[in-house]
Amino acid sequence: MSLHLDARQRAMLQEMGVTVWGPPPAIEAPQQPPTSAPVAAVAAPTVAPPRAQPQPQPQPQPQPQPQPQPQPQPQAHAHAPAPTPTERPQAPPVNATSRTAPPAPAATGPVTPALRLHPAQALYPAADPAQTPTGLGKGWLIVAESMTPADPLGGNAGNDAGRLLDNMLRAMQLHRHPRVFLAALERSAPGTEASPDIPATLADTVARLQPAMVLVLGHVAARAALGRTEPLGRLRAGPHVLAGCPAVVTYDPAFLLRSQDNKAAAWADLCRALAMVRSAEAGS
Repeated sequence: MSLHLDARQRAMLQEMGVTVWGPPPAIEAPQQPPTSAPVAAVAAPTVAPPRAQPQPQPQPQPQPQPQPQPQPQPQAHAHAPAPTPTERPQAPPVNATSRTAPPAPAATGPVTPALRLHPAQALYPAADPAQTPTGLGKGWLIVAESMTPADPLGGNAGNDAGRLLDNMLRAMQLHRHPRVFLAALERSAPGTEASPDIPATLADTVARLQPAMVLVLGHVAARAALGRTEPLGRLRAGPHVLAGCPAVVTYDPAFLLRSQDNKAAAWADLCRALAMVRSAEAGS
C-alpha cells in the first residue's frame, strides 16, 4: 500500500527526519495562466467628412440709376445763375488772423431830443432895482434844460438842480437884479408836440428883453439855442453871439450834481461872463 503524498507533505516529513520511500513525485508542470485568444482590434473605419458643396454665388442685382433732378430755372431778376450739382461754389479759406472786422455803423450826428421851450420868466422879480450892484448890466437871460419849469429854482423838495442854479446866480449877485430871466427847455413827453424853430424863438426873446449876457447851461441847451453840435468843452472855450448878444456856454446844474469836479470850471465860466459884462459897461 502506498501513500500518496504531495510535495508539501514530503517536505514536512523530511524536516521531521522521516525518510519516505516510494516513487518520486511527478514533477508537475507549472500551470500557465490561460492565454486568451488574441482579439483582433478592429479599428473603426475612419469616415471622411462630406465635402462642402460649392454654393452658387448670388448674381449682383442691377442698381436703379438715380433719376436726374429737374434744374431750377433762373429767375428773371437773379443776378447770377444757380450753381449746378456738379459745380459747387468754393468758400474762401478762413484765416483767424485775417478775419475782416464787421463794417462799422455809419456815423451819425448827435440827435437833439424833442424839446418844448417855455416863455421866459423872471427869476427874482421882487429884487429892488435901486439895490442892484453895479457891473451886472441891464439884464441876463439864462437858457437851460429844466425838469421843473414851473419851479426852476428848487422851491419844492427834490429839485436839487434848481437849488444849485439858485446858488450859482446868488454867488454872482444876480439874485439882486430884477431883470434876470430863464427860458426853460423841457423834453417833450410822448404824444406832445415839440416847439418849432427854437433858435428863432430865442432870438425874438433876446430882441425883446435886450439882456447884457446870455448864459447857456448844458449841451442840450447849446444845441437848441446856438445850433452847434461840437463837444461841450469846445463850446465852452469859444465866444458866441445870439441875436447880437454875447453868450457864454457852461455846464448845466444837473451835470454838476453828478460831476462835482467840474464845479470849479463852471465857476470860471461864470466869472468870465461877469468880466465881459463889466468890460462892456466900462466901454459904453
